[in-house]
Amino acid sequence: MKSPNEAGRGLTTRLRTAKGRTTASQKWLERQLNDPYVRAAKAAGWRSRAAFKILELDEKYGLFRPGQRVVDLGAAPGGWTQVAVQRTGDRGKVVGLDLLPMDVIAGATLLEGDFQDEAVEQAVLQALDGPADLVLSDMAPNTTGHNATDHLRILGLVELALEFAGQVLSPGGAFVAKVFQGGTERDLLNRMKRDYATVRHAKPPASRKDSAEMYVVAQGFRGENAYRS
Repeated sequence: MKSPNEAGRGLTTRLRTAKGRTTASQKWLERQLNDPYVRAAKAAGWRSRAAFKILELDEKYGLFRPGQRVVDLGAAPGGWTQVAVQRTGDRGKVVGLDLLPMDVIAGATLLEGDFQDEAVEQAVLQALDGPADLVLSDMAPNTTGHNATDHLRILGLVELALEFAGQVLSPGGAFVAKVFQGGTERDLLNRMKRDYATVRHAKPPASRKDSAEMYVVAQGFRGENAYRS
């Protein structure tokens, strides 16, 4: 089976007019129109092309299992949450959490709030009816264009998400988060290696080549704060 990228080769769409659009918005729109993953996501009913990133990571690392409890942080618009629902099946419990409201996703509980809020954390655990098996984070800060600043900002988000995962994961659980190229800084990486059996960096094929994003995949949670029901 061809990947969306292979299936889309040789197809190019150009806009007839750029009237009323900036050069940056013109380039963005043309990139969207010519992105095979965007077309494939629309055809498959995924809410975003990002769905293919977690599908590819799952194919490589075996993240999902039927019946799992999964938390998707920064879930909007819901592509990763959709994948989690599909991969965990009828017995799974999936919670999508974001500061922004989201349209209903069948099979998932969608919460609006800040995951750093203790009441929100408790709401997540209540919706899961127990500890999580997998915590996902595709969160990214608004970029400034200054690589060092953007790197620090996303590492801050990863650290907060890692803290959250440490409070809600069951022993043996997994954590996946977006980082920027340069990976995870040493202290944070050492902490992950202490708390998880394996820690890897990956750039799935669906991640654009010109994008600085990567993902850290930590599996086999053994942290001292492991949630136990």
